[in-house]
Amino acid sequence: MTVKQTSRLSKAVESIQPSGIRRFFDMASTMDDVVSLGVGEPDFSTPWNVCEASIASLERGHTSYTANAGLPELRREIANYMDDRFNAPYDSETEVLVTVGASEALDAATRAIVDPGDEVIIVEPTFVSYAPVVTLAGGVPVPLAVQKEDEFKLTPEALEAAITTRTKAVMICFPNNPTGAVMTESELQKIASVIERHDLLVLSDEIYAELTYDGEHTAFSNLSKMRERTVIISGFSKAFAMTGWRLGFVCGPEDIVGAMLKIHQYAMMCAPTPAQHGALEALRNGRETLERMIESYQQRRNFIVQSFRELGLDCHQPGGAFYAFPNVASSGLNGEAFAEKLLLEEQVAVVPGNVFGGGGEAHVRCSYATSLESIKVAIDRMDRLMQKI
Repeated sequence: MTVKQTSRLSKAVESIQPSGIRRFFDMASTMDDVVSLGVGEPDFSTPWNVCEASIASLERGHTSYTANAGLPELRREIANYMDDRFNAPYDSETEVLVTVGASEALDAATRAIVDPGDEVIIVEPTFVSYAPVVTLAGGVPVPLAVQKEDEFKLTPEALEAAITTRTKAVMICFPNNPTGAVMTESELQKIASVIERHDLLVLSDEIYAELTYDGEHTAFSNLSKMRERTVIISGFSKAFAMTGWRLGFVCGPEDIVGAMLKIHQYAMMCAPTPAQHGALEALRNGRETLERMIESYQQRRNFIVQSFRELGLDCHQPGGAFYAFPNVASSGLNGEAFAEKLLLEEQVAVVPGNVFGGGGEAHVRCSYATSLESIKVAIDRMDRLMQKI
């Protein structure tokens, strides 16, 4: 006699929770006059020259599949970009893969290296998809919370303590979403030494690399003895204001990128052709526009951090990305209660820090990838809430 399964769904899918960010977005969507500091995407439109390049590719009839790994000329341009900007050279034919956003790159990289039962250390607070992609790959996500006292940076001592005999890899994100934390080359090299000693791999999400305001970004693969251990995940969404284009890329060792290509072939075939032509233009002629956006983000960062401090909210100075991560404990509320009260009473949407994992419970994430005028309105409303509570 056949025993019927209790569920038609996989245990892995059932075990993961929907994104905690979405609950507040869904609430906000039903309300009027909401000012949102919750969206993690630029308020700038994609530069017009990028749009024109994509349109021109359509007019020329470039509407078929590209090579699975992406347009050869785009992969060459990505390799040139990584070398010129971050001193991280890659072979465009064997070590670069164009993906459907950095999210697909993260998923494919995880599936390429993780076997069932492998542990992957996830440095938190961090982007909400990391733990679920490890679970879906059959791995075991191991959260490692960093602290505000350390400026939300990973310390070698904390990493060492989290490693076990089953640890396969470490996922990091600097500049960080949601904290905006950055790490210097010397600080990262101390992490690299632990990685080497324990023979681990690194999945380094560097999607915010260009949005580094204090000092220069260091590609993790450019650290001593890290090139063959590191998969760099990046893309065009944040720096070039191309979120909806869904175009990312990965650079890494030939064997890992080759394994990812197999996954990508069966899951996606290739990234969208018009988007690839747009990305080619962004890399070739997008520097001036990018620098103007960075200057604007930095002005907004300075204003929002100072404003939070004047409200009595302790806020660490983010060195990159476009998020501030104030501590709201002085309000007497935790991050989730504060975010809900702020939305319902003052129509300002922020994201509670606990959805990004350990270390974020007393915080909220506030994106300054929105206009300075909207930020000022949000601060005024937040001030009203603080006066009430």
